[in-house]
Amino acid sequence: MSGMKMTGAQAIVTSLEKEGVELIFGYPGGQVLPLYDALYDCKLRHVLTRHEQGAAHAADGYARATGKVGVCFATSGPGATNLITGIATAYMDSVPMVCITGQVPLSVIGKDSFQEADITGITAPITKHNYLVKNAKDLPRVIKEAFYIARTGRPGPVVIDVPKCLMTTTIDFEYPETVRLRGYKPQAEGKAAEVEAVAQALAEAKKPLFFVGGGVINAEAAPLLRRIVKTHRIPLIGSLMGLGAIPVTDPLFLGMVGMHGTVAANRAVMECDLLVGIGVRFDDRVTGLLTRFAANARVAHFDIDRAEVNKNVVADLAVVGDLRWSLAALESAMADLAGEGGRRWEDWRLQVTRWSEEAPLSYQKSDDVIKPQSVIEEIDRQTKSEAVIVTDVGQHQMWAAQYYRFQRPRSFITSGGLGTMGYGLPAAIGAQMGQPNKSVVLISGDGSFLMNCQELATAVEHRLPLKMAILNNNVLGMVRQWQKLFFNQRYSYTRFANGGTDYVRLAEAFGATGLRAERPEEMPEVIAKALATEGPVVMDIRVCADENVLPMVPAGAPLDQMINGEVK
Repeated sequence: MSGMKMTGAQAIVTSLEKEGVELIFGYPGGQVLPLYDALYDCKLRHVLTRHEQGAAHAADGYARATGKVGVCFATSGPGATNLITGIATAYMDSVPMVCITGQVPLSVIGKDSFQEADITGITAPITKHNYLVKNAKDLPRVIKEAFYIARTGRPGPVVIDVPKCLMTTTIDFEYPETVRLRGYKPQAEGKAAEVEAVAQALAEAKKPLFFVGGGVINAEAAPLLRRIVKTHRIPLIGSLMGLGAIPVTDPLFLGMVGMHGTVAANRAVMECDLLVGIGVRFDDRVTGLLTRFAANARVAHFDIDRAEVNKNVVADLAVVGDLRWSLAALESAMADLAGEGGRRWEDWRLQVTRWSEEAPLSYQKSDDVIKPQSVIEEIDRQTKSEAVIVTDVGQHQMWAAQYYRFQRPRSFITSGGLGTMGYGLPAAIGAQMGQPNKSVVLISGDGSFLMNCQELATAVEHRLPLKMAILNNNVLGMVRQWQKLFFNQRYSYTRFANGGTDYVRLAEAFGATGLRAERPEEMPEVIAKALATEGPVVMDIRVCADENVLPMVPAGAPLDQMINGEVK
């Protein structure tokens, strides 16, 4: 298809088709009208969200659920700035996205023109790369590069800003076969000697611990990791983003680590003598007080991004490269250890298993009020641990991470690094559209849900079988928890006045089904009815307001200083 005459707008659409794009989330406006006119004649499926932030989060949810690059469109000015939170969310969690924004014509850039914003300037710190295209003939090359940058190496979002005048300019369309970027050479294979050094350290270790992060899922390396764990039976812990890489029901998996991690996971970090971080960034919510983190251990760090090594935790051993390469190399290098029939580290395994049994995740059951943890357990039971769970941010997110029994990668979709309230509903729409045959359940809070509740209209328009459980406690639960524990119970602006919102009527106003559970005995029936009902269903589940997410490590404290048990 070389040398065909077409407009810049048609070139964008044709380039997206050549990249295998199936789905675009977007919102039209003045400076992208030529692009939307070109969409009218093509086979690409476009989903009109009800807010540009919804488009960004939906593209993100689609990318996390499928492993493909998410795509969103927005117009210039406020359209583009409304993508910012979604772009920053994707950047923090290494999600591949390409965002195409309209811009005012070249001749009026920099003149404070109507709906003008310097979106490449604004997004420079929160994108893997961005472009302001100034010549229409560059559009095919730029799109080819953007997709390559977004999905290779450490994935991330790329913004392409296209002035309107370029969209109406006629060019000779040629789509490049290859990408040539002088400054960007993602390193798939690293140094074999680095891997061998880790294998040697494992051979010498008495208390090794694998720490599994989102990089394992991004790299599609979970099957490799599972094989190594099955052969050598090394205990594991996970970050929030790493949940699902190993089935959480695996007896060697000690749970999530960090601020709301399990007692066993946090104790194992403090006691191990070799901590092997795999596709993790040692985030502050994981480490607690850095000087005390894994103080008895040598640290090995596997990552595709050299910039992550020694950023937070100093690594004694580092392996830089794609995890599919490095974990395969580790499996080979550890072959000598395999003949021992799992006897190596037996004492250590018994020790960590005992910690798991002595201090499992638990909460006070009740016959009078619906406990939020019990809702997650019931959703887990009724979906047989097989749903794709999407969350917003807050207490409900942590309870979902703690009590849902994730079995596979890409089954837990949540905003980790940025902690974005309002992420859940649009991300769940993207996940459901990316995985149309899977059961997708959104677990949200009454605070988060209202932040992008307009996307209910999108879910209804596309008749998505999305089920939404709002753990409705009429407060901003996580903020209230911090006020209770650290601000002398001075509850400043965390309770919703007038009893909050009627989510059943809200759902019905949008054309969705609304169900409510107010008592413990109603809750399982409501979940069962929701799962059996066609189309989008909102469950308004009235949970008690004074429940805390426990265990909890206070910010800046070491991991062994956990608040556990009910806090009065």
